[in-house]
Amino acid sequence: MLSLPKQAVIIEVGPRDGLQNEKNQVPTEVKLRFIRALQDAGVSEMELTSFVSPKWVPQMGDSADIMAGAARTGRQFVLAPNERGIDNARAAGAASIAVFVGVTDAFNKKNINRTTEESMEQLAPQIRKMKEDGLFVRACISTAFHCPFEGPVDPERTLSLCKRFAELGADELSVADTIGMATPEESYNLFRRLKDELPEMLLTAHFHDTRKMALANIFAALQAGVDRFDASAGGLGGCPFAPGATGNVATEDVVNMLERMGIETGISADGICRAVDEVAPHVSRPIGTGMYTLYKNAQRMG
Repeated sequence: MLSLPKQAVIIEVGPRDGLQNEKNQVPTEVKLRFIRALQDAGVSEMELTSFVSPKWVPQMGDSADIMAGAARTGRQFVLAPNERGIDNARAAGAASIAVFVGVTDAFNKKNINRTTEESMEQLAPQIRKMKEDGLFVRACISTAFHCPFEGPVDPERTLSLCKRFAELGADELSVADTIGMATPEESYNLFRRLKDELPEMLLTAHFHDTRKMALANIFAALQAGVDRFDASAGGLGGCPFAPGATGNVATEDVVNMLERMGIETGISADGICRAVDEVAPHVSRPIGTGMYTLYKNAQRMG
């Protein structure tokens, strides 16, 4: 017997996670049109941008302009890797801030030049301060299943890191299959443990579609009790510090699957496709997700 929720929340990560590794520099005004179109499609939670060094992630160099130009509807996240990024995000008016740590030391060192423990020591006082000041804190857990440098990740390591964030007062955990190697069985088992051991925590599943198993993994996570999912319009994305990490699962495909199963998202798949139209001419690879392909075929057929 299927155990499915009546509603699910999709957190749109296209403007940040989707574009951070894009080779073409996407103009700020295009990003803002993309964000507005996503909001028009019904997206209520979204990653807008990232306050990182433009030296390392040039695509996010316009983060202050994005914050100034984007409508503040629903919960809008920005990513910040360290104290300086958090300070800049707060100065730009961010009320919901995402931090990130990799479960494995190898990934973390490649990403932010610190071990996982060093990252947690650096982040702990920042998280406490943000919570004291009433901000929403989202903790992104990278390499929760597999690491491109260390291989399979022991679920106990992921659980331990998630519990540390919970103890620090994080509001949400976004648990990521960073390189798209998780299986539905692994998805179900990890998220079931997390739901059992952190029952009060807002829990979000983040899947990449590297091996075309993201929708199956989402279905498995639904069975485990998860009803929040990160997704990226057009399947855009990939981590610059994770070899082999291709795009995130496509928002339009997730919306279609959930709505077809009677799970309300409040989001229009066609509306997401219209948002993809805004950014598609400016990215370096063609967009060929299932629903976007159907949408473009329908347009050509009139």
